[in-house]
Amino acid sequence: METKNLKKWKKEMLVCIRCAYCLENCPVYNQIGWESAGARARMILSYGLLTKDIECSDSILEKFFQCTTCGQCEVNCPAKVKILEVVKASRKDLVENGHYFPPHQLMQEAVKKSGNVYGEEKKEKEIIQKSAEYALFVGCVGTYREEESVNRTIKLLKKLGVSFTRFDELCCGGVFPDLGFENYQENVQHNKEEIKKTGAKKLLTICPMCYKTFKNNPEYSDLGLEVVHITQLLNKLNIQVKTEEIVTYHDPCDLGRHSGIYEEPREIIKKFAPHFVEMEKNRENARCCGAGGGVRGSFTRLSIDMAKDRLKEALDKKADVLLTECFSCLHNFKNAKKRKQNIKIYNISEYLSILMEGGEK
Repeated sequence: METKNLKKWKKEMLVCIRCAYCLENCPVYNQIGWESAGARARMILSYGLLTKDIECSDSILEKFFQCTTCGQCEVNCPAKVKILEVVKASRKDLVENGHYFPPHQLMQEAVKKSGNVYGEEKKEKEIIQKSAEYALFVGCVGTYREEESVNRTIKLLKKLGVSFTRFDELCCGGVFPDLGFENYQENVQHNKEEIKKTGAKKLLTICPMCYKTFKNNPEYSDLGLEVVHITQLLNKLNIQVKTEEIVTYHDPCDLGRHSGIYEEPREIIKKFAPHFVEMEKNRENARCCGAGGGVRGSFTRLSIDMAKDRLKEALDKKADVLLTECFSCLHNFKNAKKRKQNIKIYNISEYLSILMEGGEK
């Protein structure tokens, strides 16, 4: 098996001191319980693939693609190894040698065909105004799986007087490098052209993956706009509503560990929720919801079980409301929630919209 991508990260694999701190709080290891499910094993397997001491098997493929790429292992690592880069390089080499999970290939084919990971027909966008400060990018999960949440967020932005507009967006493609696939460059070019057509000064994102992609991926480096996550915007606005409900917050991996946005969401929540409580694991140590890294598509039960673990933390705090600001986290928590569990689950912007309409006081 050719390993041209892993060769670039040989030094990182050798820096790993095999201490196993990466297993602490790893959501996959916590569920499966075998050391082979953790980052240390993936480092060893990556080196074995590079040196050709091992060959790819169904078991090895599974170990690499069960990782949610949440980044908790890198937070724990005393040697500061770039574990996720090694995992992504391994995945890329595996995919280029014909080893991958069919749902991931289907996602890429769906994006090429329809512009979104679900392969569904495009939904018409309401153009708010032709000349606006912000161009709003919603993303695939929000547009096609959490439409109610999106609609409430748009109502909130209008009510707060935010100058924004929509455009003909296609999948940003941020998920594909994590899965070992190439992004569809025609979509990248389409998005850049459509964003520039709006004349907006800033790009406003709701999805943390989209935020991370537009802000950090080299293919969007010539976009020429400031990229803003909605929590950064909302934190600057005057929030006048209040709730007496006990509210807690889940840090999405792409917003927290991968983008360093921890305080803005909390500052927003504390403006309207005096009974805010932190979950036991928070900020850089927040448990992953299980939706990332392609795990939700190929290991659905594992993904849901991780979400159940995180949801239990909120329930242990007697929270009435679990807030986040990520459509993937939102969707996974909703799927994990049992009917008898009374906790409500929203994005921050969605819940604020409800409060401003006079509900959930």
